[in-house]
Amino acid sequence: MSDSIEPAASSSSGAGDRMESFVYDDKIVRMFMLATFVWGLVAFLVGVIVAVQLALPQLNFSPILTFGRLRPLHTNAAIFAFAGNGVFTAVYYSTQRLCKARMFSDLLSRLHFWGWQLIIVSAALTIPLGITTGKEYAELEWPIDIAIALVWAGFFGVNFIGTLIKRRERHMYVALWFYIASLVAVSVLHIFNSLEAPASILKSYSVYAGVQDAFIQWWYGHNAVAFFLTTPFLGLMYYFLPKAAERPVYSYRLSIIHFWSLVFIYIWAGPHHLHYTALPTWASSLGMLFSVMLWMPSWGGMINGLMTLRGAWHKVTTEPVLKFFVVGVTFYGMSTFEGPMLSVKTVNSLSHYTDWTIAHVHSGTLGWNGFMIFGMIYWLLPRLFQTELYSKKLATTHFWIGTIGILLYVMSIYTAGITQGLMWRAFDQNGSLAYPDFVETTMQLMPMYWIRIIGGALYLTGMVLLGWNFFMTWKNRPDKYEEPVHQAPALRKDYRDPTPPPTRLSANTDFGKKGDIWLRGFWHRRWERLPVRFTVYVAIAVIVASLFEAIPMFLIKSNVPTIASVQPYTPLELAGRDIYIAEGCYNCHSQMIRPMRAETQRYGEYSKPGEFVYDHPFQWGSRRIGPDLARVGGKFSNQWHYEHLKNPPALTKGSIMPKYAWMETSKLDFDAIQGKVNTMAMLGVPYGEALEHAKEMAETQAKQVADELATQAVAPELRDIWDSKMIALIAYLQRIGTDISNPAPAEAGAATAAAGEGTHE
Repeated sequence: MSDSIEPAASSSSGAGDRMESFVYDDKIVRMFMLATFVWGLVAFLVGVIVAVQLALPQLNFSPILTFGRLRPLHTNAAIFAFAGNGVFTAVYYSTQRLCKARMFSDLLSRLHFWGWQLIIVSAALTIPLGITTGKEYAELEWPIDIAIALVWAGFFGVNFIGTLIKRRERHMYVALWFYIASLVAVSVLHIFNSLEAPASILKSYSVYAGVQDAFIQWWYGHNAVAFFLTTPFLGLMYYFLPKAAERPVYSYRLSIIHFWSLVFIYIWAGPHHLHYTALPTWASSLGMLFSVMLWMPSWGGMINGLMTLRGAWHKVTTEPVLKFFVVGVTFYGMSTFEGPMLSVKTVNSLSHYTDWTIAHVHSGTLGWNGFMIFGMIYWLLPRLFQTELYSKKLATTHFWIGTIGILLYVMSIYTAGITQGLMWRAFDQNGSLAYPDFVETTMQLMPMYWIRIIGGALYLTGMVLLGWNFFMTWKNRPDKYEEPVHQAPALRKDYRDPTPPPTRLSANTDFGKKGDIWLRGFWHRRWERLPVRFTVYVAIAVIVASLFEAIPMFLIKSNVPTIASVQPYTPLELAGRDIYIAEGCYNCHSQMIRPMRAETQRYGEYSKPGEFVYDHPFQWGSRRIGPDLARVGGKFSNQWHYEHLKNPPALTKGSIMPKYAWMETSKLDFDAIQGKVNTMAMLGVPYGEALEHAKEMAETQAKQVADELATQAVAPELRDIWDSKMIALIAYLQRIGTDISNPAPAEAGAATAAAGEGTHE
């Protein structure tokens, strides 16, 4: 096409005559590349472990090595450790070459690297220990959140923007646009989603509650996928794919449309994760509208990537790097078609809470992100280690094993997800649920779970092959790396933009002629030489779009109608809720009954927005491996919960829930409860007497719960476990969803007074 542009623009129009010498910092790239491999191996290994735990629940080893604790470790390792280090590898390598400048500060580069690895290690230690906020993809506690903001926006952000400012290439190439968007949007998303009130050094509560917390969480969650797993990888694609193919990018103008459409539209789409929940309908409908719109710019990026291979398709048959890139971009196209489809309410009513979503996420993370990283690493290995790739044949073997693995994984879990959705909503000829016991669905999925294990193991095997290729290539490196000295002229400060191109139209109005000039993108070429202004424009697009949704959600009171009977959790129930979150129960159980016949018949009255006003954070969940718990309070006896926590299969044959017998002997820290209550009160939860006597109130209720348990089980010795974590967790489970059926406080008082008068008479 006539608007094609080379992958690394070579035009320095307007540059001065003074030549400057510089050397690229490839050591930092090698460091991030090694970290990418190491953490990828860890992420995939943990992924296989949790997959095995679903098929063989006896392999849950309490309290640390259970599915509920390891699953968020797997997601954090895959996203922020593996994909994150892969992004930094791409950014540090390509930015220096696109800017013809060494990174702004070697010190900031090292602080960024070691700071990010320290954050990953902190996550790997805290999450299995049950130290978590309970917010999906944002589980890390407040000290680590502060460290993330410092490392991302401080070390990385300043280093990256500083490099753009001191660059020697006049115009910023398209890959840099996507890096800028990632830097800005992730900073905004992380800071506002992570606003929390600390109760202690390792415990905090989200400042948002219930419906509003759910809105903010999925504004963050969806856009973490957008700006951490999509835009930086598009930058990677725009640089490394043309380099590997030795072809120019297919269309410069398409990249402009692709970029700005994604930046503005993506940020609106988060509420589509909350269809048919207690979120106001207008918000989820708006999210669906923008999600459907996303299909077009997303496929614009896929087309731009694949069409770049025009004239180079013959290389795909021989070059493993291009094989990885082609399959990666194809998975991007598939995922960005499926995502808008899943946002449509009728489709979402079937897919939500099922493994269909899991298959969708993995096709993106393993198919798109993983394969793009693998292709990039294989392209970088000989260049960074200044030797030949150890084995192209081994790389090709990795490609085929990885491709078969990911296909087995996603196809089996797509099948599992659709099976779940259909079984959950199935009715028999009498109008009753065809599969009333949740575990019936679970048992039906076991063959698919085993196929997933095989697929995941193959994907992990491919990573091991990459490791061997990596090691042997490194082993063949020269004794000392060459550090070529590059030269480029400094940019002149008195540069002036060239005259805009003349219109191609003649028999048209002035407005039409100006429109023709505008469509040719000359205005954007001017933006490309102004990195600070470009960054500000991106920030405006992200922030303005976010505010359009957030302001009405927080300011219009009718979004969360008040329910007078809803009261704060007691101090003991609050402590039990924290245990529930620490164990990762939200990874398997939702607390949100949607207004659908199948759900209300299975679980009870559908959930109302006002029920969650004291939930910091919300616990609606995103997946059902176990049944919904929104109305579990009062449904079973204390004895049932006790036996169920100790040995789930004993009460529910076929259950894959881990055993929590250890809680019976694990003591609850009653002294910490007062601080938790005070923090919640600071967030607006109306605690009265508990502000002064939280510990005493918790102890009193714990003894009552234990006494009821001992009576029901005819086991007096169970009164002695009143101070255990199990008793606190039972107290919380017995409270969930009961407020809506209770009388309002005033009504309860009136009823009590009336009863008293009747007795007196």
